Amino acid sequence: MIIKTTLATAALVALSACASSMSAGPMSGMASAQDGLPDTMKVPAGQKVALETVGVGQITYECRAKKDMAGQFEWVFAGPDARLLDRSGKPVGKYYGPPATWEAMDGSKITGKQLAVAPGGAGNIPLQLVQASPAMGAGAMSGTTYIQRLKTRGGVAPGSACAATNMGAKQIVNYQADYIFWKAV
Repeated sequence: MIIKTTLATAALVALSACASSMSAGPMSGMASAQDGLPDTMKVPAGQKVALETVGVGQITYECRAKKDMAGQFEWVFAGPDARLLDRSGKPVGKYYGPPATWEAMDGSKITGKQLAVAPGGAGNIPLQLVQASPAMGAGAMSGTTYIQRLKTRGGVAPGSACAATNMGAKQIVNYQADYIFWKAV
């Protein structure tokens, strides 16, 4: 009887530990970090989450002539300017461009190549998957292989007129997004 009780207690403790690790948060492991994402946005196997941040800032758009379309104009992405915060709200870096650059407080920074985008919902900039270039400087960004932009809020091009009369005008739009940094296991 004592053995059965001990085994039952051990099984209950193991199940509780498993449940606790599963509820540690949406980014507690690769599988959970990838749940619900379109396949094009998923990081390849062999990677682990190295840093989770929230980017809070602005995106600048500029009114420019449409390429190869005489007499037509559009708002064009000119660059981001955001603070990167950890989950508790503490500043850990910044995001700016062009080129798109993620820089940690220790001065290490990365750029990258966009691999994929997916809709971020009405009024939100798209989700994004970026393959990181080798880091410049030693520090938090060293070894980063991929960056995901997820949970985007705002940031879309202005709805105001863009025409010959305001060509070159700039508009700043607020946005927020989660930036998840991955490193090889």
